[in-house]
Amino acid sequence: MATTSEIKNGLCLEHNGEPYQVIEFLHVKPGKGNAFVRTKLRNLDTGRVLEHTFPAGNKINTINVEYRNYQFLYKDAEGFHFMNMDDFNQIILQEGFIDGSQFMIDGMEVIILFHADEERPLSCQIPPTVALEVTYTEPGVKGNTATNATKEATLETGAVVRVPLFIEQNEKIVIDTATGAYKERAKA
Repeated sequence: MATTSEIKNGLCLEHNGEPYQVIEFLHVKPGKGNAFVRTKLRNLDTGRVLEHTFPAGNKINTINVEYRNYQFLYKDAEGFHFMNMDDFNQIILQEGFIDGSQFMIDGMEVIILFHADEERPLSCQIPPTVALEVTYTEPGVKGNTATNATKEATLETGAVVRVPLFIEQNEKIVIDTATGAYKERAKA
């Protein structure tokens, strides 16, 4: 048991009998009335996001979770295959458990969140940025625009992102996996 003063990003809690993770929170102390905590919660079973307001001082049921290091092996019809980096056991997760799955490459290290009491995976976190090679993009034409223009580029994973006109085919770029946006050219 915890109180609403202990709410922070990443906290896993039980709400309406289901596991949730706090995505965003805001402690509000209005001039008149009682304080409260406004939150955005992600359901760890379904992936749905909901907003909920907790009155200040309320008790919340936290969930015991463990973060374990895994390596992404491959994807097939069954799902995404991962190997535990400590004991080499393998598990299979469906795409709904993984945010940014379109940016995963073989051998990538990820962190899988487990419900410690039930020994079941809840979600998979990929690195915040990843360097990927551009496999196809149209050539950029100089002098074609007066502002920041972008074009589509297909990456080695098959994902399509918007990149600046100066990015060429076979170049490595850094992608923000949370937003799917181009960040910069990869350093050699």
